[in-house]
Amino acid sequence: MWNRVAKCFEDYPERLAVAKTLIKNGLCIKNGNIYCDEIMIPTLRISRVANVDRRTVTQTIKMIQQDPMLSIIFRNIRPAGTSLREIARNLDLGVIEISVVDAKAPGILAQSALILAEEGISIRQAIVDDPELVPEPKLTLIAEKKIPGELIQKLLKIKGVSKVSLY
Repeated sequence: MWNRVAKCFEDYPERLAVAKTLIKNGLCIKNGNIYCDEIMIPTLRISRVANVDRRTVTQTIKMIQQDPMLSIIFRNIRPAGTSLREIARNLDLGVIEISVVDAKAPGILAQSALILAEEGISIRQAIVDDPELVPEPKLTLIAEKKIPGELIQKLLKIKGVSKVSLY
């Protein structure tokens, strides 16, 4: 999806920054306005985050609405929901952050989940950064309890895993 969006904005780097901000935050466009689910977001707020002027945001919205493919993408995008990543420690949940060699390699999430399941640890949430949007994407698993340190070695044996951090 990102490659299609980037291609449409290749001659407009500032508008591309706006589009990236919208996608990264799960913001959609309805009736010429930007929304987070049902909450309208002012163009000024988007311009500040994307580091562009407000008119660029307005022009980006118009460009998206005029392109059938972009219009479908941005009309239907939604936020992924509440992330426990930043508050897991406060809730006494375990956090595993996995860095990978190739974020598009299959099986890393499945094998990580299997290792936790074999230890009787339930996964409460899995967050996978999109490799097309994040320069160094990670897999973050939030578990029902703290993760034993000895699992690091098991996780590092997964093909494609380069680094494992426990919090």
